[in-house]
Amino acid sequence: MTGALEDKVRDAFAQDGALSRAADQFRERSGQTEMAMAVARTIDQGGVLVVEAGTGVGKTFSYLVPALLSGERVLLSTATKTLQDQLFGRDLPRLVEAFGLPVRTALLKGRASYLCLHRLDQARHDASLPERGSLRTLAKIEQWSKATRTGDLAELPGLDERSPLIPLITSTRENCLGAQCPQFKPCHVNLARREALAADIVVINHHLFFADLAVRETGMAELLPTVSVVVFDEAHQLNETGVQFLGAQLGSGQALDFARDMLAAGLQHARGLVDWQQLVGALERAARELRLVVGKQWPGAKLRWLGASPEGIDPDAWQRALDDLLHAFELAAEGLATVSEISPDFVRLHERARQLAKRTARFALPCEVDSVRWVDLGTQLRLIESPLDIADAMRKRVLKIVEADADVGDDGDDEDLDGYGERPAREAAAQEDSGRAWVFTSATLGDEPTLRWFTEPCGLQDAEVLRVQSPFDYASQAALYVPRAFPKPNDPSHSQRVAELAARGATELGGRTLVLTTTLRALRTIGDAMKQQFELLDAQVRPEVLVQGELPKRVLMDRFREGASAGRAGCVLVASASFWEGFDAPGDALQLVVIDKLPFPPPNDPLVEARSQRLESQGRSSFADYSLPEAAVALKQGAGRLIRRETDSGVLAICDTRLVAMGYGRRLLSALPPMRRLENESDFEAALDALKT
Repeated sequence: MTGALEDKVRDAFAQDGALSRAADQFRERSGQTEMAMAVARTIDQGGVLVVEAGTGVGKTFSYLVPALLSGERVLLSTATKTLQDQLFGRDLPRLVEAFGLPVRTALLKGRASYLCLHRLDQARHDASLPERGSLRTLAKIEQWSKATRTGDLAELPGLDERSPLIPLITSTRENCLGAQCPQFKPCHVNLARREALAADIVVINHHLFFADLAVRETGMAELLPTVSVVVFDEAHQLNETGVQFLGAQLGSGQALDFARDMLAAGLQHARGLVDWQQLVGALERAARELRLVVGKQWPGAKLRWLGASPEGIDPDAWQRALDDLLHAFELAAEGLATVSEISPDFVRLHERARQLAKRTARFALPCEVDSVRWVDLGTQLRLIESPLDIADAMRKRVLKIVEADADVGDDGDDEDLDGYGERPAREAAAQEDSGRAWVFTSATLGDEPTLRWFTEPCGLQDAEVLRVQSPFDYASQAALYVPRAFPKPNDPSHSQRVAELAARGATELGGRTLVLTTTLRALRTIGDAMKQQFELLDAQVRPEVLVQGELPKRVLMDRFREGASAGRAGCVLVASASFWEGFDAPGDALQLVVIDKLPFPPPNDPLVEARSQRLESQGRSSFADYSLPEAAVALKQGAGRLIRRETDSGVLAICDTRLVAMGYGRRLLSALPPMRRLENESDFEAALDALKT
């Protein structure tokens, strides 16, 4: 017997139901309806549901429709700000209008997404803006700041997400002045939070969810409203996102940012009262000395930290450098304490100095149990301690969040809510509801029936699991080519041969090619090689080679989707990392996806190594239970870029002979969509030729 909500959902997904008015060319899909009914049951009964919904199922509507029709308060969390904007700006409004619901929706992002009016005012007086064009960019931001209602920087056209100005005009939890800020009333972050507290449907992202969870650990009240239904879309990213926030980090950049903010505030509000230059100089020297102790290392290297110091680093020199940094933070805190009554800036700076000192002291102690510690050598030096997964946090602090929230009162400790006022009465009622529904969904959550790759590290082994297959006819729409006569992945000529294969395909198709690499080194090698090969072609038929890192991600994606336009050939995009997922180029814009190697996790990564060692200590195989599932999921994500609609067609080329030569290749092949196989180069050429017609 079905419940009332399930009946409503079934009616909505019928061919002549409300959804037919909300979506162009809507047609009833059994998989979409199956998922929606499962979500409705979970909302009615409470509990945890994990759903893997293949590409084309339409999972967004499958969770939005029952969530909206339930009348419950709902929290939606996505992987990226782009997906947030899509949910809030397109999908939700269409459904709310189709169902005629009196529902209030709100979009809530992290602090770094919103303009901070106070820091914008400070930036106007900053004599050390980071680049020549910064003054012009700052002028544009100031002009926009007078017109924007939300302060969301995504609204500002032409602002590069990599701009060095962004940290200067946005706040962090560490440098926000809270209720003491002179711009507290019009603050965009606070306004967004107030709207979220009053809304029925709140759209956030995973980073914000786990950032809030980390704040709970310090005793602060939660940022996010209490809800009855929580949906995590793109849930496959939860574990890796969560471990970033549930550990601890200390970077040389944090020390230098703090020093810069202290110097600016000191010279503006308390010049001559404290020797600011001396305090800043001590911090800069300590941060620099910590970096010098590490010595010359390959940029991007990660140094394992198993004992008193990272591998290859003298323990005594390392400890002295940490002690000096701790002492510099303590001296800064003492100096700031003497002027704290002059300005709220000094109160917050004093708190930051104490927090940074506490964090430095933590890294001087042994690593916590079930955690791993390392030093990351990127653009700055970062000390990182991370749990191996989020299972414990999810079980104890997320899935039991209702019981924990019941003890949260209006006791004046809502530091991060910054004095919003009383919570709505309906939130207090929701806190008493022990039947909260949790839905975790993604197109890719594993390569076996129980989805253990996802459920185990997320602590969801007891969840109901549902797998809904893609409705696409992959056998007729797509083909898989694994070249047999090809260099092995570790052969120095491998990347060059990948570039040749991709260039041949792109020349045939007039661009329309995406090359996904497993390393940044291969990305640069393949990108350069393809550019050299295309130089021999006539300009009219020469595809443009777009390489990740040369332009902002949004610009790269937009330019690629435009494809062949009047007067120029199409595009080839060579990319890595985030482009393996979340990149959507439907239709004829993308017809060939080339993957250079099987995406196994890097064995020398400290987190990968620690996870593997834990499995081995449990008598399990780290390769079969970790490396292979990780590669299968990543491979599914990369392959998923090819077919996005029922009318799409294309070829997937995987340039790794291990896929057909090694026994484990069968498991990886079975994880891919059921594409038809191309057995040789002639088949590959014929398939490319067919795509042109």
